[in-house]
Amino acid sequence: MSVLVLSSKTGGGHEMRAQALVDLSNYLGINCKIYRPLESGSPIYSFGTGIYNLIQKTYPGLHKLYFRFLERACLHRSSTFLLGKKKFYRVLNEFNPKIVVSVHAHLNHGFFNLYQDYCRENGSKGKFVICCGELDDGVGFSKHWINPEVHSLWVPTLQTKKAAIRRGMPAAKCKTLGPLLRSPFYQDASLFQKKSFGSKFKIDPKLPFGVLATGANGVNSHHSVLKALISEGNKQQIVVLCGKSSRLLNSLETLRDMAKFKIVPLPYLNPSEMSILLELCDWVFGRPGAGLTSEVLAKQKKMYFDISGGIMPQEQNNLNYWQSCGFQPVLVRKGFDLAYEINQRNKLPKVKLCPDREKVLGELRSLLNN
Repeated sequence: MSVLVLSSKTGGGHEMRAQALVDLSNYLGINCKIYRPLESGSPIYSFGTGIYNLIQKTYPGLHKLYFRFLERACLHRSSTFLLGKKKFYRVLNEFNPKIVVSVHAHLNHGFFNLYQDYCRENGSKGKFVICCGELDDGVGFSKHWINPEVHSLWVPTLQTKKAAIRRGMPAAKCKTLGPLLRSPFYQDASLFQKKSFGSKFKIDPKLPFGVLATGANGVNSHHSVLKALISEGNKQQIVVLCGKSSRLLNSLETLRDMAKFKIVPLPYLNPSEMSILLELCDWVFGRPGAGLTSEVLAKQKKMYFDISGGIMPQEQNNLNYWQSCGFQPVLVRKGFDLAYEINQRNKLPKVKLCPDREKVLGELRSLLNN
């Protein structure tokens, strides 16, 4: 028994869901592997993902144009013209998955057809599942998420289910399972874990603190935000996530000397540490991507949305979820806006999104047993 997860490093949400599937499969004693056809299958596709990540880092608003191009171009819909077919077949032959789960919109048609061909050739009855992380409908809800021929579509919210059905997905194939999260996010940390975390990273438990989050691709506006908080006389602790960027980590030293409040720069955190951090903090500031947004919602924390450089179409979907819940998301275009909002909004709404680990495990068991 094995599960193959199709993912891509275009944004952190896809990889978060891919890792969550590995965690859940391992819990069930199932062999699980992640394969990234866009990065590994063809230099042309890899170049395209590079463009995506470059736009995200420099001016996210430009994704409105790139998104429209990808929607019309349909580069990965036909298995006939799909690049990297031999590599994908090699992976299928080596791993022989009973289930293939795609966590990326552009891997749900051409690669689905190839997997069907593989199953027919080998006389097997494999199942192909799409796992969509969009929290709501919107201009960034890709038509490529929808393929009525697959076994099922997993979605995090009822809003996402309705969006899929409107676009042609059979209602019986849509499964609302809550957000797919890495294992530590399905439970609360113990008091000992929280104290150990605070001690390790030198966070004062007596003082409130906010988190400046960064995306998986290093997208952030930490410098401008910290300068604004220093200028406005902020008194809260500020934890700054730097990811794997040692350059960013080192560049914050000057700002730490200037600030009259505590700045705690942190390197890459593992899933358990990230889960504890979001439990302890008072608020989070970051891009409205599906990955970070889902984790913050699961921990029921306040969130300020960084939209400097514009909003990606995919991010708009997640902001729409806030509005669907009856709240107005707080959008921050520059550092001084965040400094103002922190001082003004003591009652910023907490929007809840319930993760349900047992539902996902139940679906995996059902797929394996039938």
